Amino acid sequence: MRKDFLWGGATAANQCEGGWQADGRGMAIVDVLPQGENRLPVMQGVMDYRTLPEGTRYPGRDGIDLYGHYKQDIALFAEMGFRCYRFSFSWSRIFPTGEEEQPNEAGLKFYEDFIDELLRYGIEPIVTICHFDLPMHLVEKYGSWRSRAVIDAYLRYCEVIFRRFRNKVRYWITFNEINMLMHLPFMGAGIRFEAGENPLAVKYQAAHHELVASALATKLAHEINPECQVGCMIAAGSVYPYSCRPEDVWESMQKDREAYFFIDVQARGAYPNYAKKLWEREGITVDVTEEDEHILKANTADFIALSYYNSRCVRTDGQGEASGGNVFASAKNPYLTCSQWGWPIDPMGFRITLNALYDRYEKPLFVVENGLGAVDVLTPERTVADDYRIDYLRTHIQAMMQAADEDGVDIMGYTPWGCIDLVSATTGEMSKRYGMIYVDQDNDGHGTGERIRKKSFYWYRDVIANNGANL
Repeated sequence: MRKDFLWGGATAANQCEGGWQADGRGMAIVDVLPQGENRLPVMQGVMDYRTLPEGTRYPGRDGIDLYGHYKQDIALFAEMGFRCYRFSFSWSRIFPTGEEEQPNEAGLKFYEDFIDELLRYGIEPIVTICHFDLPMHLVEKYGSWRSRAVIDAYLRYCEVIFRRFRNKVRYWITFNEINMLMHLPFMGAGIRFEAGENPLAVKYQAAHHELVASALATKLAHEINPECQVGCMIAAGSVYPYSCRPEDVWESMQKDREAYFFIDVQARGAYPNYAKKLWEREGITVDVTEEDEHILKANTADFIALSYYNSRCVRTDGQGEASGGNVFASAKNPYLTCSQWGWPIDPMGFRITLNALYDRYEKPLFVVENGLGAVDVLTPERTVADDYRIDYLRTHIQAMMQAADEDGVDIMGYTPWGCIDLVSATTGEMSKRYGMIYVDQDNDGHGTGERIRKKSFYWYRDVIANNGANL
C-alpha cells in the first residue's frame, strides 16, 4: 500500500471499555442491552428495556475492562506495529446525562491520557464520536433522536471534544454504522417504538436529525481545526441478485439503496429522489427545513468510513435457504462458504463493495471494520492457532489491495475489527471472538482478563511491517 497508509485496529467503548460507573460516567444504551434471548428484541426497539427480569446480565457494562487495562493494551497494539487505532468515546463518560452545562472533567482526562498514550507510541487516534452509546437520559427524556433537542446535546459534546483534542486528533467519524438505525433502532440510535407509531416514519425522522447533527459537527470541526478530517460511516456489503431474474436484480438495487441513503446525504449533501418517492408512497412526512437543507449541502463528509464483513444475496421467488450476516437478512449464496455464525465469507465482495462506494462518491475510503468472529481455543501452550482468521484477513487484504492497485480506489487505511477480543455487539457474547489478542474471559464475565497473543497477532505484525508486500 502507499507509504502513508494507516494500518491499525478497531474497537468501541460500548463493547470493551467497561468502567461503567467509574469517575462519574452516566448510563448509556449499552448499559441496558441484556445477555440472552431478550437482547435482539431490545436492540430492535420492540421490547422495553425497563421490563427486563431482575438479575439480567448486561455484558457491555464490564466489557473487557479496557478502562483499567488501556496502557497494557496500547503497548500490545504498538508491538503489532499499529500506525493508527480506531476507537470511540463514551458520550456519557463526558456528559453523563447529555445535558450538563459543563463536561465531566474525569471523563475528559481519561481520554486525554488514553490519546497521549497512543501518541507516545506514534499511533494516530481515529475517534468515533458516537458508537451505539447515547446517554440514557436523552432516551428517557426526549425519545432519543426523534427530537431535535438531541442535536443540540450532540453538538455541545462535539464542541468540547473538538476543542480539547484540537491538536491531538486529526480524524473523526460522526456516527458508527449510521444505517444500523433502520435495522436495530434501539442499539443504533436509542429508538423504542410506542403503540400506534409508524416505525418507518420514526426512523426516518430520527435519521434526519442524525444527518443534520453530523453535518453541523463537520462544520464545527473544520472551524475549530481546518486541518482535521471528518468522515461518515456505513455498514457496507454489496447485495447480489440471486439470479438474473429482473425482479432479483431490482430487489438487490433496492437493498443497496437502504444503506446508500445515509451516505448519499452525507457525501452528496441532499436527499436522493428515491428516498423522497419512498416517503411519498408510505405517507411519511419528514420535518426537513430549508435551513436543514442548506446545512446538509454545505457540510459534506471528507471521507467515507465503512465496515465490511460479508456480502448479501436476495431472491424474490420465496425459495431457498436463508443466510446469516451482519444483522441484515440474506438468501444463502451457493458460491460462498460461511463462518461459524453463518456469515458468508466473500473477499471478492469486499473488492466489489469498495469499487461501488468509490465510484458512487469519489471520496477517499477508510476501512474501519473487517474481521471474522470465531470460537477460539486457548492451547496448553497459552496461544491460539487461529489460521482461519489469518486466512480471512489475508484474502480480504488482498482484495483491498487489488481495489487500490488495479482499480484505482483511494483507500486511506485498514483497521480490522476487534484487534483485541471484546463483547459481540449483536449477541453479547465473548465466545464470538474477533481479536488478534485473546482475552481470558467467558460469556458470563468470568476469567483472569489476561491478554494473550494469538498466531494472527504475529502474522498481522509482519503485514504491517512490510506494508502489505508479503501476506
